[in-house]
Amino acid sequence: MIIHLNENVVTECTLLAKVADGDHQAFRNIYQKYYNKVYTFSIRILHSQLLAEEVVQESMLKLWLMGPGVININNLDSYLKRIARNCAIDLLKRKELELKTDGKLGNTWEESHNETEEQILLNDVRKILNDGVSLLPQQQKLVYQLCHLEGLKYEEAANRLNLSVLTVQSYMKLALRFLRNYIKAHTDITVLLIIFKLL
Repeated sequence: MIIHLNENVVTECTLLAKVADGDHQAFRNIYQKYYNKVYTFSIRILHSQLLAEEVVQESMLKLWLMGPGVININNLDSYLKRIARNCAIDLLKRKELELKTDGKLGNTWEESHNETEEQILLNDVRKILNDGVSLLPQQQKLVYQLCHLEGLKYEEAANRLNLSVLTVQSYMKLALRFLRNYIKAHTDITVLLIIFKLL
């Protein structure tokens, strides 16, 4: 059996291997390749160009400081985004502490910070759910979207899809079972509890 490897994956592995050996040029190549992706991801969380740039710098620094450990990274894009997300949350906490220490707008910042963390969590929830829904068979997906997202009753969904009510109920049950199992495999317990309230 012949296995064809994606050229981007091969290039990424090669760059990581060089970074593991301390190759500065390889690190610069990774920096240039992923800067915009990490920056865009960070600014969606922080809503600040300055803070997003700080997160990019910190994320890339963490990658470099891993040294030989970078060779174990399987998906650099996902890995950098995970680092950036953690850096963004840490940065928000540091800014909160600074404001409290200075005695400036402490209450306002705390509320804003809590809302930001909640928004990050909700964004994670939406992404996990959307990813799971996209994997559903077509009929199950339609039933889930009509009954759960649009709020139609089973009878209304059945009429629209020209199916029996029992079939719609069965599709909905299968969809929810799949989504619950998908969610369990793709999230931690905190997000898990929140998502199950939404299903």
